[in-house]
Amino acid sequence: HQSKLDFFCKLGYGKQDVCKVLENLGQGALEDDILKELIRMGSKPQALESRVQPSSLKLLARGSCSASPGSKWLGENGSDSSNYLRPIVIDGSNVAMSHGNKEVFSCWGIQLAVDWFRERGHTYIKVFVPLWRKKPPRQDSPIADQHILEELEKQSILVYTPSRKVKGKRVVCYDDRYIVKVAYEKDGVIVSNDHYRDLQNENPEWKWFIEQRLLMYSFVSNKFMPPDDPLGRHGPTLNNFLSKKPVLPEPKWQPCPYGKKCTYGNKCKFYHPEKPRQAQLSVADELRGKLKAPLSLVKEEKCNHSP
Repeated sequence: HQSKLDFFCKLGYGKQDVCKVLENLGQGALEDDILKELIRMGSKPQALESRVQPSSLKLLARGSCSASPGSKWLGENGSDSSNYLRPIVIDGSNVAMSHGNKEVFSCWGIQLAVDWFRERGHTYIKVFVPLWRKKPPRQDSPIADQHILEELEKQSILVYTPSRKVKGKRVVCYDDRYIVKVAYEKDGVIVSNDHYRDLQNENPEWKWFIEQRLLMYSFVSNKFMPPDDPLGRHGPTLNNFLSKKPVLPEPKWQPCPYGKKCTYGNKCKFYHPEKPRQAQLSVADELRGKLKAPLSLVKEEKCNHSP
């Protein structure tokens, strides 16, 4: 009974279905009869059921900046993407003013940026905004969609940098220092179009971090769009820039322009599809190899003639 149960469980059938069939047919039932009864009951192996179910994964266009809503990137072995994506620290004032064409503090721009990273799978997202933006707007500093700040604060995404009034004058703490410091400690990415030159001169470690981890962006028709090449044309892709474990591209072999008419032989630096890939040796290394060959032959002859 146990051997038959183990046999059909290895085939992928459910344990309850197999036990039910064995109770109906008895312990002396043949394997063919058990299989027919399982098929009659409508039981299917788990492997077949997984094949029948449509795949939930979707292909994305190469170099696409957008991610499908609700989709998360999978890391190695299908684990959660939060372990492989860098923390995100957003300069809220810079993003809001950029979305408002430097005239209005547009909180909707902050929401668009947060949604873009959230849909991509980032779990650590922090937005820094000065505390005085929480107060009612004035004519010289208009604010649009201010309720978004309250919603992001409830979600523990928005952080207000401190400020107070002293003798009627507003004393504001430097929010850029908060942004760079948190991103540096978390080994994350700064989202801003500001270069933070004053902070680069203040700390040499921050200088390297700002140069390598600053993600610039644009708003195109109310769509948050970071560049596909954040560090320039020859730098990493956006996917590698935002991930803790970047995937290195495979080396591209440029075909030889002369093709089969090439006379360089093994010294040719280009790729020849008709020849196997070999390590390119320099002229000096090739001469050393030719010199070593006759010396080894002479040593073998001496060994053979010796008594």
